[in-house]
Amino acid sequence: MIVEGMAKAGRKTKDLTKRLQPGDIAVIAHADLDEVAAQALAEAKVKAVLNGLSSISGRYPNLGPSHLLEQAIPLIDMEREDLVDVLDGKRLRIDTETGNVVDAQSKEELGRGVVQTADVVNAKMTEARNNLHSEVDQFIDNTLEYARREKGFVLGEVIIPHLRTDFAHRDVVVVVRGQNYKEDLRTIVSYVEEVNPVLVGVDGGADALLDMGFRPHLIVGDMDSVSDAALRCGAELLVHAYSDGRAPGMARLESLGLEGKTISAPGTSEDIALLVAYERGAELIVAVGTHSNIIDFLEKGRSGMASTFLVRLKIGSILIDAKGLSRIYKGRPGQRYVLQIAVAAIAPLMLIALMSPIMRQFLRLLTLQLKLSLGL
Repeated sequence: MIVEGMAKAGRKTKDLTKRLQPGDIAVIAHADLDEVAAQALAEAKVKAVLNGLSSISGRYPNLGPSHLLEQAIPLIDMEREDLVDVLDGKRLRIDTETGNVVDAQSKEELGRGVVQTADVVNAKMTEARNNLHSEVDQFIDNTLEYARREKGFVLGEVIIPHLRTDFAHRDVVVVVRGQNYKEDLRTIVSYVEEVNPVLVGVDGGADALLDMGFRPHLIVGDMDSVSDAALRCGAELLVHAYSDGRAPGMARLESLGLEGKTISAPGTSEDIALLVAYERGAELIVAVGTHSNIIDFLEKGRSGMASTFLVRLKIGSILIDAKGLSRIYKGRPGQRYVLQIAVAAIAPLMLIALMSPIMRQFLRLLTLQLKLSLGL
């Protein structure tokens, strides 16, 4: 099959997806394409994806390629990282069976890649699963080493600035741009509407809240994957800075004329969001899209999960996953359902009343009285 479209290229897939339009061809340089990035590409409705790096290197079983195939989006590994520099803005014609890429205007052949078919992906996934043992072994060693260095993260060494957002004795929902985060957020919409928890968006998680019609109270993160609209929505802004105090995210806020505060800490922004909610007295913390297993962290390119392990160890029982909450929280019936029940109960009573001879006679008299009053 031949597909044709405008190529848009970028070295950071999460930034590229903001520029993509339906029908575009995405050109990326993303080794071990993760599922979240693949979901974003699919939601952009691209016609095809060209990857300048290996979509599955074999280090671990990443799920991005499988997701694109499930969405019937051709994925072709070109093994040429410089493609993102030379193809942006070109109109391409791609043979999705041979992997041949041609400039649609000049007819120049630009290269031939390896089409990631189901058979190819399954074979690579099998290899990756076989290699996972050694990868996990190294990951655990790194986690323990980092935990020893970062234990101050949960022992009170991290200084949390004063925030106007009040967490005390309230439920808190922390939304992270992670696996199935949008679907998980949808499952707890009724909970959010009825309980009115504090809403915290971690970078792109703030956009997910806005898409669902909710305004975040606090946005935490590097500020590199959140939209300008989200940053301007009125939420309090907390920039994740490096341990040495450098905070590149502040430059973006300043360019938008926005104010924010910084927090210097190791680990991930989602760990900081959870820790802030806990230290400020949250009663319950509901996690949406957070990273909690080794595959999640390998997909994020992290060699350990020390801060995540330590934070969850400290927070303990007040942390619950959105999937679990949706199963145990049924909520109160809304006004629409109460009205439906009332109508269902009244309807048969009205029907019985209309069948009564006395009621029919009463209605005739009432109709006659109205006609006389109106002079009809």
